Amino acid sequence: MSIAEIQQAEGRGTPALGRFLRKRSVLGRFFRKRSGVAGLAMLVVPLVAGLCAPLLVRIEGQDPSTLHTDLLNPDGGRPLGAFGGVSADHWLGVVPVTGVDLFAQIVYGIRSSLFIAFGASILSIAFAAVLGTATGYFGGWLNAVAGRVIDFMFGFPGLMFVIAIMAIVPPEMPRGLVLVLVLAFFGWTVPARIIGAQAGAINARAFVEAARATGAPPWQIIRREMLPHLFGLVVVLFAMSLPGNVSVVAGLSFLGVGLRGDVPDLGKLLSDSLPWIYSGADVWYMLFPGAVVFLIVFGATLAGDALRDVLDVRTEDAA
Repeated sequence: MSIAEIQQAEGRGTPALGRFLRKRSVLGRFFRKRSGVAGLAMLVVPLVAGLCAPLLVRIEGQDPSTLHTDLLNPDGGRPLGAFGGVSADHWLGVVPVTGVDLFAQIVYGIRSSLFIAFGASILSIAFAAVLGTATGYFGGWLNAVAGRVIDFMFGFPGLMFVIAIMAIVPPEMPRGLVLVLVLAFFGWTVPARIIGAQAGAINARAFVEAARATGAPPWQIIRREMLPHLFGLVVVLFAMSLPGNVSVVAGLSFLGVGLRGDVPDLGKLLSDSLPWIYSGADVWYMLFPGAVVFLIVFGATLAGDALRDVLDVRTEDAA
């Protein structure tokens, strides 16, 4: 059998990614999954709200910083009216004590949280894809060294280290960028190990051996033969890492070591709402931002699970 016939039999007659998308009708299969569609809707609604935050706030006629003390009860600072001060002018009410519009705070908080989570997920998965593919192809000492580093990172108390770093970040440094870099630094290990194992299996297949026999350089083999077959796995790992990063960003702000106090943030809103929950004075202050965090995390999880099933990354290379 010739090299071309081997590549054709192993699925290299046309670009793997394009053929895969056409053959499997990924979008059609995804939208036939009710859980995937529901998860995508849960994720898209807050994502669009965050991206369009300036426009939505302008339509509401408010901003995330103006104080509305006239809408507060003089005795204790509780919002006047039902549901935390919900009205035609303040769609989700106002923040206790300050009277800042809660809807504006939430949509700008979504923007901050999602930008950080997306940035961290993109960096971590990109690095994991490069390292995992390289270790799967070259093996040897590179695989051994990468494996020891990953083992060390698994045993390292990453969350505690992140909290410690964010607690000592100087005020003049952009905390959002620091969060992206720190989360990406601790987020690449599991995806790198998964991608490396899959890349090693692909490296042993006949079409890679055939490309190697033609004298093609390693990076050309990786780019043309291996990465297209890893595409589905990389997409799924990105989708699965996103809700975790959103939760960590919200959790750090909840603990007081996230974004600065003047930057709207969902975790900070949840943290500030605790006294009002305990006293029962304004339960809506926590309900609205808490519902948004739930939608983002649960929606991304459902969409990621459905995408994993659609791409079928566990059986793609065995089929």
